[in-house]
Amino acid sequence: MSSLLIRNARITTLDPRCPQADALAVVDGRIAAVGTEAQVRAGLDVGTVIDAGGRRVVPGLNDSHTHLIRGGLNYNLELRWDGLRSLSDAMAMLKAQVDNTPAPQWVRVVGGFTAEQFVEKRLPTLAELNAIAPDTPVFLLHLYDRALLNGAALRACGYDRNTPDPPGGQIARDSLGNPTGLLLAKPNALILYATLAKGPRLPMEYQANSTRHFMHELNRLGITSVIDAGGGFQNYPEDYQVIEQLHRDGELTVRIAYNLFTQNKGKEKQDFQHWSEIVAPRQGDDLLRHNGAGEMLVFSAADFELFNEPRPELPPGMEPELEEVVRLLVEKRWPFRIHATYDESIDRILDVYEQVNREIPFDGLHWFIDHAETITPRNIDRIRALGGGLAIQHRMAYQGEAFVQRYGSEAARHTPPVRRMLQAGVPVGAGTDATRVASYNPWVALSWLVTGRTVGGLALYGEENLLEREEALRLWTQGSAWFSGDEAHKGTLGVGQLADFCVLSSDFFAVDDAAIADITSLLTVVGGRVVYGDGDFAPLAPVLPPAMPDWSPVNRFGGYHVGGAATGLTAHAHVHGAGGCRTHGAHSHAAAHAVPTDAPNAFWGALGCSCFAF
Repeated sequence: MSSLLIRNARITTLDPRCPQADALAVVDGRIAAVGTEAQVRAGLDVGTVIDAGGRRVVPGLNDSHTHLIRGGLNYNLELRWDGLRSLSDAMAMLKAQVDNTPAPQWVRVVGGFTAEQFVEKRLPTLAELNAIAPDTPVFLLHLYDRALLNGAALRACGYDRNTPDPPGGQIARDSLGNPTGLLLAKPNALILYATLAKGPRLPMEYQANSTRHFMHELNRLGITSVIDAGGGFQNYPEDYQVIEQLHRDGELTVRIAYNLFTQNKGKEKQDFQHWSEIVAPRQGDDLLRHNGAGEMLVFSAADFELFNEPRPELPPGMEPELEEVVRLLVEKRWPFRIHATYDESIDRILDVYEQVNREIPFDGLHWFIDHAETITPRNIDRIRALGGGLAIQHRMAYQGEAFVQRYGSEAARHTPPVRRMLQAGVPVGAGTDATRVASYNPWVALSWLVTGRTVGGLALYGEENLLEREEALRLWTQGSAWFSGDEAHKGTLGVGQLADFCVLSSDFFAVDDAAIADITSLLTVVGGRVVYGDGDFAPLAPVLPPAMPDWSPVNRFGGYHVGGAATGLTAHAHVHGAGGCRTHGAHSHAAAHAVPTDAPNAFWGALGCSCFAF
């Protein structure tokens, strides 16, 4: 019997029987006692004792909509701009990574940021990308709306004047018809994903290492569970081999419930029929479990959430296609989820669900709608009547400015109407939709729920659509547990619950609003096992091997940049006061250009050398 005691803590249990405590005990992976230290120690043969130092302890966070499995396979390849406040820092990091990346590898910045978070309020230009990287392919994904490719990436992809625009996408061209490097989703992101898929992939051993590093990064932010929503170009079972091997090897540090996402337009029913023959609902254990179908059920039912583009109309043939898939899933008793951004789409989807339910009752089967930014009260009530739920994400924190520009600030005040969802009694779980459209950092999402502000600082909501801090935390714990059928044993720190919790760097209930997004975990525990430690708690955590390959951006820059400043830049930069460098000597050619090469905090000066620009 293994035991763990956390003492000298300020514990928020979210359990009404004992809402606050200063100690808790874990026995064999579950909470055994909560209360005062004396109460907890009574009758316990204490093994490991951890002094929390008076810090806040909360249940482990649970992202009800993310893409951990896909993100993990590629995490080591990606340079993260998540959290950065300066485009100059971002470009300095990009230049440093270009210099460290061997041919024929790419440098990838794949989502998790928006131009609005930068003080410059803009993206880099294609000219800036080509100046930094004339020979190394660079792919930069901004939300789901565009990708920027330098000339080397265009060449690597084989894009030229004869390359046609794909359906739903556009290749921007110059006056001669040559691609400029700008790819636009109009309105769907297939062109962006298909281009990214052309880049080199990691071998399986490296993918396993990459996934471990991504889980470690999530643990750093207090995440102990996720529900994986599948994704484009994520095939089952091929792309699940790595996560299954890590599970067998005892190396999972995040609990994962995964949904299966159809990959074959026009053959969606065949996908789910095949999968229903090889995997059963909830097959697996508390660390890795199948969670049903979605978020793509049929391609014709997917609306895209680019608020800088007009709302797409679902095709007239959507209903019969969706009906045959939902009918199959209900017959097989598979839980299911579906991506739907706009109320107009949700209205038609619910028509299908109600029709199927009349013939084959859902009868308690867990199903839910993801996103639902513009859902109306009427459709919230329809979801409640059918026993469904709503999984919300902080996509408006990244696209709020675009939404306001198109639909106005008044419409934005209830997009999504989180307070109305809760008042209706519908199960609501919170998440991120990481890693491409938004960052995986749950504290950015919690900040958005509490303050109603975008990462660029725009206030979206009035008081009527803001949450109290405990309400927001419940959506990230108890709320999300419902979406994987775990509400009976996950989400609080009550006796008998899974022992998943974190010790916070700052007190979520006491810090200023502006500091919420900068919270991290100092100690993260999953099933009574320490999976992450920082500072005084670092010796308690297992040692993670370096990111593979050795040139991975993770080794130098890490992941989310807490506090807004670039990680790993200062220690490696070299600054020259006389406009020269060790490689090129005096920059006589730079004197003709109005570039501040001697300013270490300016765009060019932060790079340490401006030679590459000319």
